Amino acid sequence: MENTPTSPTRWAVRGVIGLVVLFLIILLWPFASIGAGHRGVVTIYGKVQDTVLGEGLHIINPVSNVHEISLQTQSIDMEKGTGNTGAGGNTLSAASKDLQDVNIDVVVTYHIPESMVKEVYQQYQGLDQFQTNKLSPIVREAVKSVSAQYTAEELVTKRQEVSDKIDVTIRAKFNELNTVAESFKIVNLAFSQSFTQAIEAKATAVQDAEAAKNKLVQIQYEADQTVATAKAQAEAIQIQAQAINSQGGADYVQLQAIKAWDGHLPTQMIPGSTVPFINLSK
Repeated sequence: MENTPTSPTRWAVRGVIGLVVLFLIILLWPFASIGAGHRGVVTIYGKVQDTVLGEGLHIINPVSNVHEISLQTQSIDMEKGTGNTGAGGNTLSAASKDLQDVNIDVVVTYHIPESMVKEVYQQYQGLDQFQTNKLSPIVREAVKSVSAQYTAEELVTKRQEVSDKIDVTIRAKFNELNTVAESFKIVNLAFSQSFTQAIEAKATAVQDAEAAKNKLVQIQYEADQTVATAKAQAEAIQIQAQAINSQGGADYVQLQAIKAWDGHLPTQMIPGSTVPFINLSK
């Protein structure tokens, strides 16, 4: 039997059939792409499947849905103006041990391990709700409970100690939720205006007192120096007097004056006065 060459029409038909089959495969077996640092939770008609998709491209069941959950570092920013604070406003309001109101801006970083991916989706539908409903309240409670153990002044002077204690509390609570707390930082402390003014007044009073103390020390030092100088001068005079008396007293003084005289008599004399260094009675 003689073989006949395949006609171009037959190749065209086969090409069309191949494209249709490929299209049907893509349509019936769709793909899912998972980004770096994320995992994919697969659901079929709302039921979470056992398989968690890793990074990269995956062929999935056409009737399934994939929900990405991040394993990367997340931030809870309870600061004014950040807009990323969870429930309860944009800053933390707390009370110190001495019942002073204080606003505390804090930042917490954390991440969830891969073992938490399915639970986070099943219970909270994602990280946003998990952070808002579970993690942010923990941060708030930790900050409030620890700050209540310190006076307002101590919150400033022992800021690092306060921060460390809050950090330990948050890490323990996050660990109970199988969540890793990476860092905690107090960004700012703000007190009421009246308290701030009182602190400034106290600081000014302390500075003034220290300045007055230093001035007193300086005055005492100068007085001691004056006394020492006067004492030294008195002792010098006493030594000179003793030396003069040992050399003949008044005669010695007159002799020393004659030695210092330049030999000129005064051009004018007060009536009844005598020529210096000359005793006319002798």
